[in-house]
Amino acid sequence: MPEAVIVEAVRTPIGKRNGSLAGVHAVDLSAHVLTALIERTGIDPGIVDDVVWGCVSQVGDQSSNIGRYAVLAAGWPETVPGITVNRACGSSQAALEQAAHGVIAGQYDVVVAGGVESMSRVPLGAARTTGQPYGPKVLERYDNFQFNQGTGAELISQKWGFSRNDLDSFASRSHALAAAAIDAGAFTDQIVPVPTETGVFETDEGLRRGTTPETLAKLKPSFSEDGVIHAGNASQISDGAAALLVTTPEKAKELGLTPIARYKAGAVSGADPIMMLTGPIPATEKLLSRTGLSIGDIGAYEVNEAFAPVPMAWAVELGADQERLNPLGGAIAVGHPLGGSGAILMTRLIHHMRANDIQYGLQTMCEGGGTANATLVELV
Repeated sequence: MPEAVIVEAVRTPIGKRNGSLAGVHAVDLSAHVLTALIERTGIDPGIVDDVVWGCVSQVGDQSSNIGRYAVLAAGWPETVPGITVNRACGSSQAALEQAAHGVIAGQYDVVVAGGVESMSRVPLGAARTTGQPYGPKVLERYDNFQFNQGTGAELISQKWGFSRNDLDSFASRSHALAAAAIDAGAFTDQIVPVPTETGVFETDEGLRRGTTPETLAKLKPSFSEDGVIHAGNASQISDGAAALLVTTPEKAKELGLTPIARYKAGAVSGADPIMMLTGPIPATEKLLSRTGLSIGDIGAYEVNEAFAPVPMAWAVELGADQERLNPLGGAIAVGHPLGGSGAILMTRLIHHMRANDIQYGLQTMCEGGGTANATLVELV
């Protein structure tokens, strides 16, 4: 059976809402990272069998199969196809999974996976402004509950007994680790600077240096008056894109490329759609069972920080080493551009693994509706 390897991974810096990337169309932002892949690998884009692209709010600027139009915007041959996938926040992680599965199945030789979201231009929830989301039978099944991720984060905090200070301490840690990573140049090699009307944008801009539990304590709860979830311990609304080139080891050698990481295994799972955000726990458990590895065998975990209690509960249930959890900070500090986040996290993860000689890395993220992806990669 063929293996799938990632030979290059690039991302834009993450822009805050209405920040440096707000003036860039999502198709053009996608094309920017596609172009960077070709520049870094030197391959002919005409050999790419498919572009599998994640995007969540597929309306307005992000409608009409953005994966296909990103290919055209990048100037690639018209013969290169593209598809856009949506598994909520895990869309571009699902895109990577589909790309790897296609390589392993022998249906792709060279494929690009990635994703984008311009939340400045296509606001969160824009796709739900018309019609009846979820459908009457789903609403009936759950007693007309209004599905809300913030409410789910509150429920997780209650179930696992996380206090407001616990969450704010985790959020402060995210900012501190992200600041340290930026200052150490940990992201320099993976980031593709983006020319904008105001200059060249090259550093994640959501970071708030000096964040502490004391500063976060001043913020009002977002979902209930006596709640513990607020803007400071939740992910930021952001813009960004990332792309990864996936192939076989044999094809990589033929093209003169050196793989960074090998796709080892993946899993997807569903969980309670009301609590919604606990899916990474069963997805990771399924992945570990499938591979025969223990959580202690894995040297770094990227667990998306949609809300602070998500990675916190995951770590408690899996018995994960806190030092290995989101070692570069996360979405609380630098943002969560929905459809691009899965590819961004994997890009961060494999570059971190290479820089620190870490054999195994795991990525998982919660997704709207209660699903989650988990992906295991191995350093080559």
